[in-house]
Amino acid sequence: MSTPVRDPGRWRPALDRPALVALLLGAAGVGYRLVLTLLTLPTSNSDEATFGLAALHIATGHERPVFLYGQRYMGMLESYLAAPLVAWAGPSWPVLRLPLLVLYAAFLWLAYRLTRRLFSPWLAAFVVGLLALGSERVVRDQLTAVGGRPEVKPAVLAMLLIAVALGERRVRHRWLATGVFGLLAGVALWSDWLIVPYLAVAGLVLVWAAPRDLVGWPGVLLVAGFLVGVAPMIKDNIIAPEGQDSLSVFREISTKDGAAPSWSERLHGGLLEGVPLASGLCPMDGCARWVEWFGLLYPLLLVAAAGLGLVAYRRAADPAARVRAVARLALVVGAALTLLGYVRSALAATDPVGNARYLSVLQISLPAVLWPLWLAAAHAGRGTAGAAARTGGAVAGLVLAALTATALAATAAFVADAPPLRAEERRARELADAVRRTGLHDVYGDYWTCNRLIFNTGEAVTCGVLDGDLTPGQNRYPAYWKRVGRAARPGYVLAVGSPAERTLRRLVGDRADAAVVAEVGGYRVYHPETAVRPWR
Repeated sequence: MSTPVRDPGRWRPALDRPALVALLLGAAGVGYRLVLTLLTLPTSNSDEATFGLAALHIATGHERPVFLYGQRYMGMLESYLAAPLVAWAGPSWPVLRLPLLVLYAAFLWLAYRLTRRLFSPWLAAFVVGLLALGSERVVRDQLTAVGGRPEVKPAVLAMLLIAVALGERRVRHRWLATGVFGLLAGVALWSDWLIVPYLAVAGLVLVWAAPRDLVGWPGVLLVAGFLVGVAPMIKDNIIAPEGQDSLSVFREISTKDGAAPSWSERLHGGLLEGVPLASGLCPMDGCARWVEWFGLLYPLLLVAAAGLGLVAYRRAADPAARVRAVARLALVVGAALTLLGYVRSALAATDPVGNARYLSVLQISLPAVLWPLWLAAAHAGRGTAGAAARTGGAVAGLVLAALTATALAATAAFVADAPPLRAEERRARELADAVRRTGLHDVYGDYWTCNRLIFNTGEAVTCGVLDGDLTPGQNRYPAYWKRVGRAARPGYVLAVGSPAERTLRRLVGDRADAAVVAEVGGYRVYHPETAVRPWR
């Protein structure tokens, strides 16, 4: 990445051209996301607010949650990272997201290091450039505190770099490296189970690269590091009530009864929509038909990358080269297993737009996926290339250019949509301010209103979740529901014209208009003379 330059008075590292380009592109990507973070873009929601409220509870010392409230399989590392900032500056969306911006910067740096080590310096710079771009779907996965994905991606890249360095005999404190590898694996597993395919292939690379380091003290530290990282999950599952352990909850969610889509529907949703969305080629509301080309090309690129990895392994002149070839194959296998697991799920067909977030970890394998195209384009520029090679290289170059242009267009579309998104976020804050001005401290609302309202008021207002029939909804944190339930005269924060508002007005009768104490941002705040709790 750099070479030391000495002169009589000082010493400094000098970046070569690929490293300098990567640095500039990476700085642009981080700067772009810093602006988005300060503007609370993408907009917040109640899912993210749940992580923010957990960070607030951690900061005040009230609780030490292991898993997301009401979802006992997603780790709360993001809340712990934000807790010191929340304790210092108070609850706010930029404060909650700043640790994720740091994780994104680490992801860029590690992606550059690994790509340069396994492939080529200029491909590393190109990968950083693509990762610096960001459609709403991609940025939402990187900057919003919704669990797992921002932290597990840099963890896997760091694990692969450690394994390769051990195999190349470039590590002085090998026992420390294996301990860090185990710690990263444990923390990643606790954070998000979607990363399991990549953890498996990273572990296989370590076994292949440094089998001797799996015995003796380095092996002990590997296991110890893993146990330390995964300890919160182990402890919680030991004390969890029957049927509430992580595996049972995850199995229940994954096997819910519903439609059984055909394989063609799953492949269409997973490949043609999910892959382009997760790759940052589409706006948040879905992919145009012409953008689906990358989803068709993706599995072909994986096959080509696997072939190149096998050839590199067979032609390796030394053990270090074989380790790098194995690491390339690991990136391919990790992507293939992740994609296969997603396509097997009915979610790929029933809601491909909403569930494309589960493919965000494919960014880890971006260098391997682009490697066949990069090689073909580079080979075409050589004077010895034949007509067929030049034609294939020109096509590969056009594909890379089209990929870049499409990602740039999706990023520009997100920026163009910023004003209405900012207005929506502003309305949410105005609603919180309006509720506080009424003097209400305990209210009912729908799921997408409640936790967001609680976080925006710093828990000055507590909200219980109701569904459209004014019956109990998804209350992730039971303490809020209990507190509102004890209120003698709670308020109701309901969207104008929603089923819940119509139900409330029917139950209150001709006193409904008199019960309205505020109306802002498409919501009405009701404060009836008596509590309306039809479920009791």
